[in-house]
Amino acid sequence: MWSTEFTVALVLVLATGTAVGVTRARLRRVPHPQGLSGRGLELMETAFLAGGPTRVAVTALVRMQQEGRVIVARSGLVTVTDPAPRDAVEAALIDAAGPGRQQDADVLRRQVARSTAVQEIGDRLADRGLMRRPDRHRAVVRARRLMGLALLATVVLGIFAMVAWTDRTFEGRYTGPPPVFPFAVLLIAGVFFMVATRPDKGRVTPAGRRQLSMMKEGGAWRPYDVVAPVAALAVLGALALEGTDELDEEMRAALTARQLASSSSASSSSCSTATWCGSGSDSGSSSSCGSSSCGSSSSSCGSSGSSCGSSGSSCSSGSSCGSSCGGGCGGS
Repeated sequence: MWSTEFTVALVLVLATGTAVGVTRARLRRVPHPQGLSGRGLELMETAFLAGGPTRVAVTALVRMQQEGRVIVARSGLVTVTDPAPRDAVEAALIDAAGPGRQQDADVLRRQVARSTAVQEIGDRLADRGLMRRPDRHRAVVRARRLMGLALLATVVLGIFAMVAWTDRTFEGRYTGPPPVFPFAVLLIAGVFFMVATRPDKGRVTPAGRRQLSMMKEGGAWRPYDVVAPVAALAVLGALALEGTDELDEEMRAALTARQLASSSSASSSSCSTATWCGSGSDSGSSSSCGSSSCGSSSSSCGSSGSSCGSSGSSCSSGSSCGSSCGGGCGGS
């Protein structure tokens, strides 16, 4: 009889399908739904939503530079001249500069992007339904892979059951209908379920994309939570929404300069503390934490199948180095 093979296949598909449904529900859950804030989102939240943790770090650095509280040399060396932070992100930047108050801009980007202050911004945006948590997205991807394996096992079990049915039929021990139909129904139902539950690409939700669209409408956006001259507000607003392309050539060169110190200092950053680091992009939004000591090899983070390059303007969705480190999308 082929009932045993079908029972095994049914249990596998139902179990993995349940896992997909549960993880997808967790991914889509919004703990604290709020209405869209129009053009009134805060500067750092805007930078995170539009460009991920790295852009938050760059925005904080540029803000301090414009206010004369840090000096950014063309070589990429950052010197903190005012150690009094205005917010938690600036506190993380000053702390990353070390007791000497000097650090390479590339190292600062990575360390600030992985800081608790920046990661909590992503948590708040996810709680409001503007972004999807990367760890939960990875859980959905893993569950879907398991279901794919269950569907493959269904095919194998179906073939095995069909061969057994054929042997028994020729020997006159069994004359029932062939097992093709139930296995085919189970397989087709599983495939349809996989298609119907496919997660959206990127970390920015449709609500988050509408939020960004509203902020880009109606002229140049200026952050309401920053006290600065109009020109400085325009630069910060453009940087948060559009990235480093909006900066002058000298500042871009300083932010992208690579120092020997960056390779030696990068090893101190943890690959397990940052949830929102990793590759993934959506509508020009890169949710990476810059080029990391994890490099382009997945083995340094203990996770296979990721693409964690040290540079680039975008990253492929769904990849990771463990739970944190990821591809470098520069400072944008």
